Amino acid sequence: MEKLTFYALSAPEKLDRIGAYLSERLTRDVGRHRYGSVCIAMEALDQLLMACHCQSINLFVESFLKMVAKLLESEKPNLQILGTNSFVKFANIEEDTPSYHRSYDFFVSRFSEMCHSGHGDPDVRDRIRMAGIKGLQGVVRKTVNDELQANIWDPQHMDKIVPSLLFNLQQAENTESRSPSPLQASEKEQENPWELAERCLRELLGRAAFGNIKNAIKPVLVHLDNHSLWEPQVFARSCFRIIMFSIQPQHSHLVIQQLLGHLDANSRSAAPIRAGIVGVLSEAAGIAASGSVGPTVLEVFNTLLRQLRLSIDLALCDSGKDSRNSRESQERMFQEAVIKTIGSFSGTLPPYQQSEVMIFIVNKIPIPEDSRNSPEPPSAAASDGAERRRRTQLMLLRSLLQVSAGFRCSQALSALPSAFLERLLAAALLREPQVAALVLDILSSCIDRRGHRHSLCPAGSMGDISALKMEKCSRQDSLFMKKHGSQLFRLLFLLAQHGHNSLLHFRALFRLLALLALELATDDVIVDLVRLALALQALGQEGSSLPARNRCALLGLSAAFVALLGRLLGVVGLVQHVQEVMQARQESAPFLLPQEAFGDSPRPNPNLDQLGPEVFLAQNKISEILGGSGYSAERISAPYEPQSSDEDRLSKRKSIGETISLQVEMESRNSPEREQRAPAEEITYETLKKAIVDSVAVEEQERERRRQVVEKFQTAPFEEIAAHCGARATLLQSKLNQIFEINIRPPPSPSGTVSEEAQEEFGE
Repeated sequence: MEKLTFYALSAPEKLDRIGAYLSERLTRDVGRHRYGSVCIAMEALDQLLMACHCQSINLFVESFLKMVAKLLESEKPNLQILGTNSFVKFANIEEDTPSYHRSYDFFVSRFSEMCHSGHGDPDVRDRIRMAGIKGLQGVVRKTVNDELQANIWDPQHMDKIVPSLLFNLQQAENTESRSPSPLQASEKEQENPWELAERCLRELLGRAAFGNIKNAIKPVLVHLDNHSLWEPQVFARSCFRIIMFSIQPQHSHLVIQQLLGHLDANSRSAAPIRAGIVGVLSEAAGIAASGSVGPTVLEVFNTLLRQLRLSIDLALCDSGKDSRNSRESQERMFQEAVIKTIGSFSGTLPPYQQSEVMIFIVNKIPIPEDSRNSPEPPSAAASDGAERRRRTQLMLLRSLLQVSAGFRCSQALSALPSAFLERLLAAALLREPQVAALVLDILSSCIDRRGHRHSLCPAGSMGDISALKMEKCSRQDSLFMKKHGSQLFRLLFLLAQHGHNSLLHFRALFRLLALLALELATDDVIVDLVRLALALQALGQEGSSLPARNRCALLGLSAAFVALLGRLLGVVGLVQHVQEVMQARQESAPFLLPQEAFGDSPRPNPNLDQLGPEVFLAQNKISEILGGSGYSAERISAPYEPQSSDEDRLSKRKSIGETISLQVEMESRNSPEREQRAPAEEITYETLKKAIVDSVAVEEQERERRRQVVEKFQTAPFEEIAAHCGARATLLQSKLNQIFEINIRPPPSPSGTVSEEAQEEFGE
């Protein structure tokens, strides 16, 4: 070998002939089963290849690859392994000269086939599979950075390489317990095909550029589909943990998009399969938090929300009772997985994108027009549509709650913009108990900035509140409460009147009241909160239409909130008054105490109509106490009444303005200056009502007239439009001529005749 190597280095032009001769000898020895000579010939080829890097090495490499292919085609495992080892040595050589015609298609196919070896001897099978994995690794190293070689990222190659690696990964035991980050393997672990396959897969994905991610991920999805590996999710999650930790972080969003597209492609698949895809998506999104989540954030949530709606439709399909129950159970599991994924994905976003996502979701909530005045009973189709709409509302609100749970914003105006808040309040007033409870939780999540909502409960209002502290309200928060405070108070009051409320609703009401006091309290807000608490107490006292348990909860809630507010403000008189009320309740009406009214087993039928005034908060006393502390006693003394919405106030203001302007215009037209004016018509309720009705009718007529004009100009022939415009122009010109004639003609003289100078000047 020393002499042969020296000769080849001295005469590089002879290298191709040396390679051809060795190839011929090796082919003959393989055919005659002279395996010792085969090993000697391959060793000679390897040493020459490692030593000679001259310009004419390409022809020698062709002979070398021809012999490697010959060994790989053999049925002898030792020859296959020998050929693979020689190819791996060759793959580690950096060639000085490019090759334009070399092909590795055979090697990709053969190495992939070796990765699926089913040899009867387990040791031999593992050796063959490991040889195949090493061969694929060598092909990747040889071609991935050489633009002149065949593109290894083409689907025809990736569809063979990636499934071969995944097949060996499946053989691993306790795949879930393996670390997602590459660690230095021991010598024993290196003998395992699955460990070698994992390292090869990590290396392959780590070399993938932006345009190659799709071709590398698609075979993974197809392999999981073909082998039904989405359920259970152990192997699928393990694969995508490897993928997410191996690729470059800025490419993470491409994997997310691939999973979303695959979820859309499986929209009609079984619920467990879709749930498996969503579970993998959730974990991949969590890993992608350290990298990039991509520019199409709303597309991700749009896909997930679309899957929620499709799942609801599938759950409501007509079929047998047993099959429908089973399908609904599976779809419910899938919906839970989607909602969890929405929450985990939104947790990776910055606050401004979380706000956009919340607005995007709330605009998807179906809010129908009020149909309570419809005289016809709902049909079966209408009932199915209402149930579908109700489930959609619940799923979207639960998704919104998941997003808001991780949302933190320093300003209420940014956390609850007008469009978002109005849509949310409209959903809360749909008289659906679960919807109302979810809306209250969402509002609490958006307002809560310091994580207090989990520790706020009516039964603990008299306990330790050292962890609670009222923050000074900023100017932006003060503007928010001036703009939207009345809407929030109105919502709380209206929701408290619902007879179908449970203790869950009243706990949510208390939590939102307490958070408004902690986060957004100004002097005016505190006064309004006290008035609202007293109004809730009055509702519990007089609300005979409400169940007894609801009335007890309202009375317990109002006392608990005023107690908490007094302790937060440090108003000793208010705290003492609440303690006196609590003491009176302890003696004569213990079922009104917060800890019992909100307990797990409240009293079933308490008598609320024969209670004395000592068990209720006294409005005049509270007004006197807070008035002495600098708050407006007059406003506290005024009973709370829910204000109308902004739209109602705007329409009323507009109608009143139109009525007054109409009256002034009519007076100015019909009454001369020197004549005595007739007394103006008195503006009464009937006048305002008539003006509102008339303005609505006028608006409808104007809207219809505009529609007809637009339709005419869109559909009429050109000649008709031209004639119409010409007639209008002629009419306008005649009017202008009349105006000019009136303005130019001289005024008549006192005697009724025109003077001579005027006749001379204007006669012509």
